[in-house]
Amino acid sequence: MKIWFDTEFIEDGKTIELLSVGLVREDGATYYAEPMDTDRTKASDWVIINVLPHLSGPLKPRDSIASEIIDFAGADPEFWAYYCSYDWVALCQLFGTMMDLPKGWPMFCRDIQQMRVELGVTDLPKQFTTEHNALSDALWTKQAHDFLNNATPFPDGLQQIMDEGYMNVSKGTPSGKVIGLINKEDKL
Repeated sequence: MKIWFDTEFIEDGKTIELLSVGLVREDGATYYAEPMDTDRTKASDWVIINVLPHLSGPLKPRDSIASEIIDFAGADPEFWAYYCSYDWVALCQLFGTMMDLPKGWPMFCRDIQQMRVELGVTDLPKQFTTEHNALSDALWTKQAHDFLNNATPFPDGLQQIMDEGYMNVSKGTPSGKVIGLINKEDKL
C-alpha cells in the first residue's frame, strides 16, 4: 500500500525532534499526531513562525504513535515524501533505530522531488492548503505524486534528447509513458 507522509520537526544539525506526522494511504484514509514529549522550547525562530502555529493535536506518547502508524500502514507499505530525507529519519526514529523498523517495512523512502527530476518535470502543482502542517503537506505530496504519474510523456527534460535524434519507444504502449529512448537510426 502506498503511503504519502510528511513530518514537522525541530533540528539543530545533530538531532531531529519530531513535532508532528501526517500520513495518507492510497485508499484516502489519513492519520495525524504530535508526540507529547517533544520540547517545543528548542524550536528555531523559523519553526516558531512557520510550524508551531499549525500544530493542532492530538498529543500522544511516541510509542502510541508508532503503534498506530504500524496499524495504519500495514505489513508492506511503500512510503513517499517530498524532500524525504529528514522526514524519513524522523518517522523511523519513532520505532528506535533503523534496525527496529516493523517487519516487512522498507529501509528507504521514495522521494517526490527525485521523481520530478527524473521525469524532467519543471514544476509541481501549487499547494493551496496550509503549508507546514504535516497532514496538509502529506495530502499535497499525494497530489504531486498523482500529477507526476499523469505527466506528459515528453517532459521538458526529455524533449531536447528527442530533438537530438532519439525517439520514444513507448509509443503505442497503454500508458504512453516514456519507457526508453533509442537512436532514431536503430530498428526496433
